[in-house]
Amino acid sequence: MSWEKGEKRIHQLSYCLGLVALAVLVPLMVLTTADVVSRAVFEKPIPGSLELSQYMLSVFILLGAAYTQQVKGHVGVQFFTSRLSPRRRLLCQILTTGLCLFIVSIMVWQGFVIGLEEKTVSDMLRIPQAPFRLLVAVGGAFLWLELFADLVTAIRKVKRGKR
Repeated sequence: MSWEKGEKRIHQLSYCLGLVALAVLVPLMVLTTADVVSRAVFEKPIPGSLELSQYMLSVFILLGAAYTQQVKGHVGVQFFTSRLSPRRRLLCQILTTGLCLFIVSIMVWQGFVIGLEEKTVSDMLRIPQAPFRLLVAVGGAFLWLELFADLVTAIRKVKRGKR
């Protein structure tokens, strides 16, 4: 399989995870709205809504991170790099992407270790926390793949510039 096909597959998987994250966002908004209305009108919150909201938000964030990287939606600081030549900008991108790969690798590893060790449940609804802890590893692994694809692309651009 060529690199382009592999990169396309990574992007497709990240997109699918982003759709799952998006599917969790709508129920999160409905639950939050219903809880606010219930508090305001009936002076009684929906039991367990805070716990459910926290879990749904974690799914949304962790599964959406890779797609956000794919579309370059993360916050970036260009104040310094905009003053650099295109080649130096690419070298800076390679350096920062490599550092991100290292940090995300630790996140995936520890998310997996902690997720497997987790035995606790939530206070009110008794929802096991292990699957949500393992989402750190899953979401992080796909973020790592997207970062790796960015790194390979940047290295290829630098090599093309040499010729």
